[in-house]
Amino acid sequence: MKKVDLIIVGGGVMGSSTAYSLRKLGFDGRILVFEKDPIYEFSSTPRSAGGIRQLYTTAINIQISRYSLQFYKDFPKTMAIEGEPSEINFRQRGYLFLGTNKTMSGLEKQKELQNQFGVPSELLTAHDLLNIIPELTIEDLAGGLYCHEDGYLDPYSVMQGFKKHAQKMDVEYIYDEVDTILTQQNHVSGIRLVDGTVFYSPIVINCAGAWGVYLSEKIGIPLPIHPLKRQIFQFDIATPLEKELPLTVDPSNVYFRHEGNKILCGYSENVKPGIDFSVQRSLFYDEMWPILANRVKNFERAKISSAWAGLYSFNTVDHNAIIGNHPTMKGYYMALGFSGHGMQQAPAVGQGLAELIHLGKYQNIDLRPLRVERFAENDLVLEDAIV
Repeated sequence: MKKVDLIIVGGGVMGSSTAYSLRKLGFDGRILVFEKDPIYEFSSTPRSAGGIRQLYTTAINIQISRYSLQFYKDFPKTMAIEGEPSEINFRQRGYLFLGTNKTMSGLEKQKELQNQFGVPSELLTAHDLLNIIPELTIEDLAGGLYCHEDGYLDPYSVMQGFKKHAQKMDVEYIYDEVDTILTQQNHVSGIRLVDGTVFYSPIVINCAGAWGVYLSEKIGIPLPIHPLKRQIFQFDIATPLEKELPLTVDPSNVYFRHEGNKILCGYSENVKPGIDFSVQRSLFYDEMWPILANRVKNFERAKISSAWAGLYSFNTVDHNAIIGNHPTMKGYYMALGFSGHGMQQAPAVGQGLAELIHLGKYQNIDLRPLRVERFAENDLVLEDAIV
């Protein structure tokens, strides 16, 4: 019998962060991480835009982001391998939400809450915006909400850093697809692979991202989550910008930032839920480019250099993660439904799950507001700052 102490389904940044944190906290049982995509070709982690921000509208998300931001600032040193810094290309160039007359009052309320938790966010006037992006068109803007501590990083390097450290601490990665989680009398008992192989464990953590909802449904635990395609485009411009960009979110919800000498952009378009990695360049040319060209004059002459699609594990009820143990299925834990925030929340969530499993309670951050029971209890965590 293949018996282990703990199984993690999904070897992306969330699963690897959790495995790493369990070991650092002292969990010495045998841990297996199952990842169906050995080169992470379709994993949501490397297809992420890599934004790290504290500009949220709920206390729990702000606290998670504060913890994760500090972790990422220290990542090269903390996660060094044999003395070599683990570089993740973290650029603290800021995060900027552009505001109109209709939205500035909401941004001001967000700032007040963020400041209560130590986030140095600030409201800017329309003229102040030009100090950050001199080429910005501001005629229709009233100002913006800005945090200089935030920025963006390389998601793949982060994931590899967590994974390598987990493996150094004897976490085993198996590159096979999990068909189903096994249960017995309201208790998980392990997993079965697509090829029929069974591994037994009293603890299974579902970190399978956009695919995790299907695994949960198979054991009779439906979740308000569906996979949602998000496309990202990278383009060249003829005339370089004067300054490096913060990750900037337009009132239209189109976002853009630098990626080396290129510009990376994305948009939360309306698409049919499901597993879909197709790319429609018409989205850029027909919908995004007119907005971008109107907002920054240098974007008028642009040429796509690359484009890809990734998947959100999208929570359809309150757009926030579902974290922790299930109340009626003993041994079943999950970290799902991040709705595009998984990359930036992984350090805090991995640590929190490790505490809950190994110590029996949360210590650094109380993640109970994101428990699965909140839906039945109508105790939702409504996040307004969704990109």
